Amino acid sequence: MTNLSIAETKTTPSVNFDAQTGVLNITGESYPDSAMQFYQQVLDWLKQFVAESQQKIVMNFKLSYFNTSTSKCILDMLSVLEAAHANGREVEVNWHYRKDDEDMQESGEEFAQDINVPFNLIAY
Repeated sequence: MTNLSIAETKTTPSVNFDAQTGVLNITGESYPDSAMQFYQQVLDWLKQFVAESQQKIVMNFKLSYFNTSTSKCILDMLSVLEAAHANGREVEVNWHYRKDDEDMQESGEEFAQDINVPFNLIAY
């Protein structure tokens, strides 16, 4: 399976999903005009990766801002990871946030409550 790499733009985050290591990174700001259009390829890749691989998945979110439609897409990704975890897959989610950004911290806490996977809140 090939890696997924999408360059960051003004309104979309960088996406670097490594099929060999299982380390999946989403970094930057996310407020595209159509979040579903942007994230569909990300979701498709993630679903295929879960289906074809058995290795541990480490999902790193390091977003400085995201809009409401992006939060739905994040939940969709987390749901895929939760299903994989429920089927015995080793999954870890890391939510990175600036230590002075209470909104991002609270967003991470809310996502952590919504899913049943190991979820780490990491201040930097």
